[in-house]
Amino acid sequence: MKKGWKIKNLGEVCNVIAGQSPEGKYYNSDGNGAPFYQGKKEFCEKFIGEPTTWTTKITKEAEANDILMSVRAPVGPINFATHKICIGRGLAAIRAGKEIDKDFLFNFLLKHENEIVGNTGAVFNSINKTQIENIKIPIPSLSDQHRIVSLLDKCFTAIDKAKANAEQNMRNAKELFDCTLDRILDDKKWKVKQLGEVCEKVEYGTSAKAKSQGLLPVLRMGNIQNGKFIWDNLVYSDNKEDNSQYLLKYNDVLFNRTNSLELVGKTAIFKGERPAIFAGYLIRIHRKENLLDADYLNYYLNSKKAFEYGKSVVISSVNQANINGTKLKTYPIPLPLLHDQQTIVRQLDALRDETQKLEAVYQKKIASLGELKKSVLLKAFSDGLTEERRQRHEKD
Repeated sequence: MKKGWKIKNLGEVCNVIAGQSPEGKYYNSDGNGAPFYQGKKEFCEKFIGEPTTWTTKITKEAEANDILMSVRAPVGPINFATHKICIGRGLAAIRAGKEIDKDFLFNFLLKHENEIVGNTGAVFNSINKTQIENIKIPIPSLSDQHRIVSLLDKCFTAIDKAKANAEQNMRNAKELFDCTLDRILDDKKWKVKQLGEVCEKVEYGTSAKAKSQGLLPVLRMGNIQNGKFIWDNLVYSDNKEDNSQYLLKYNDVLFNRTNSLELVGKTAIFKGERPAIFAGYLIRIHRKENLLDADYLNYYLNSKKAFEYGKSVVISSVNQANINGTKLKTYPIPLPLLHDQQTIVRQLDALRDETQKLEAVYQKKIASLGELKKSVLLKAFSDGLTEERRQRHEKD
């Protein structure tokens, strides 16, 4: 930021259009009328996504290259409009005037999207047209604006490329594990048995109501993550009945039998972290311990092979999918000898640890790149406004 750049209100250099929603009777999903956007649901990285709703009555319009701002919880996120659209109450359109480059304006608002404050310094839950028009913005010459945009574009292109590489490397690490597991399970030398042949029985969990407090946690589908249980957002037994039959034992494998199609079949293994019981939409598998290793079973049920089979036997309704105990027993499981299963588990454990370490490294790198982008925007836009606020404070 250079000294001498003017600080103006946004409304002096832009036209702000507050959204207004048509009556619901004019909405449709058939593409009739104008694309209608109510809020930030369709926001993407920079340009707004495809519409899901249209309206045959136009209220307030945004044009291509207008900046759309979310004005209601959350306040501040922005996207470019790519064509003429109708905007509802959750959006405002900001149209750059002759004094300001639209990309300079976008980058400025991007830097401040989490910092839009009123005169009192309070963060808004919603913001109106006047408040947007009163946002302070530095106005260098157009040539300086174009130079700044060019530098930011080059910097962001490099950051985005590095981020994309890190994201791809993270996917590669996960795919390495998945491919190794698939290769092991597809080995033709293993006999294939139905799960019911190597299990004593399957058992449903408790259907008793759970509470937010209590002595005995009830593990649910939401506690299943990456083949293990996580101990967040727990509910508890009300202890009004004998829960001993649902008490989990070390190496119990539990299968999620109902929810959306994507979540049916999620499986976790209990490692005795603390006493707990399990909810009614989970199934406990009582395996024949001399034939089937618990960790091997858990790896199998979390494999692509098992998920694909589950899709073929799932019972679906409008908003619900279900695999019952009878269907679960038909799962075709490749069955090496018990000591071979245990060797496979040790190999998979070691590979999983390594791939998870790699994923953590790439996740950290992705987070650092996001912070770098914020830092670049901070460097580009903060100093001038900080100086302007200091001068205003001294006058007051």
